[in-house]
Amino acid sequence: MALLEVEALCVNYGAVSAVRDVSLSVEQGEIVTLIGANGAGKTSILRAISKLVAPRSGVVRFDGRDVTALPPEALVRLGMAHSPEGRQVLAKQSVGDNLELGAYVRKDRAEIAKDMARMYELFPRLSERRNQSAGTLSGGEQQMLAIARALMSRPRLLLLDEPSLGLAPLLVSEIFEIIAGLGAMGTTILLVEQNARLAMRAAARTYVVESGGIVLEGPSAELAADERVTKAYLG
Repeated sequence: MALLEVEALCVNYGAVSAVRDVSLSVEQGEIVTLIGANGAGKTSILRAISKLVAPRSGVVRFDGRDVTALPPEALVRLGMAHSPEGRQVLAKQSVGDNLELGAYVRKDRAEIAKDMARMYELFPRLSERRNQSAGTLSGGEQQMLAIARALMSRPRLLLLDEPSLGLAPLLVSEIFEIIAGLGAMGTTILLVEQNARLAMRAAARTYVVESGGIVLEGPSAELAADERVTKAYLG
């Protein structure tokens, strides 16, 4: 059974249909990516899964349970975390405070402290800046903080939206090394990423999104060799 199953998901913004009849799945321990042009509906799919927007119709199952009607905080308690597009760190709060916020559903203070230490090991730059206001960090450092904050809830599934957005190439490579490392440790990730080449290299499977719907899906290595994907997304 897949850890995440989405069936016939539809999202509207007023009269505009942003997501149309999307079905996908993510297995435990798998990295899966959604690729597509800007405005294709990728971010809306993630936001509907985590209930940051209410789907018009469709079903979301997490670990076999229908969670379609649950609010975002309930999904976090069940083990789903969302690192959003644009990072959205608390600019006036310290790096450490942002990380603690990621563990707000937890009560195990000793384990939270261990996870804070683990985040500082995974992201050494955050350790150097733990008392610094998050708004003073570089874009790459804020992205690292957004990912680390999401991981503080000990998620079984990480929804990761546009982690390379606006970053210099060197930092993009660093972020994707981190994603690969998380995957190697068994973290299950559903990734939305504009850089299709890097995304497909990181993910075992790929869904191609166009005009709010999925038009192609399959193993990333196979789709990377597909002429339609090559022409449209890989250059």
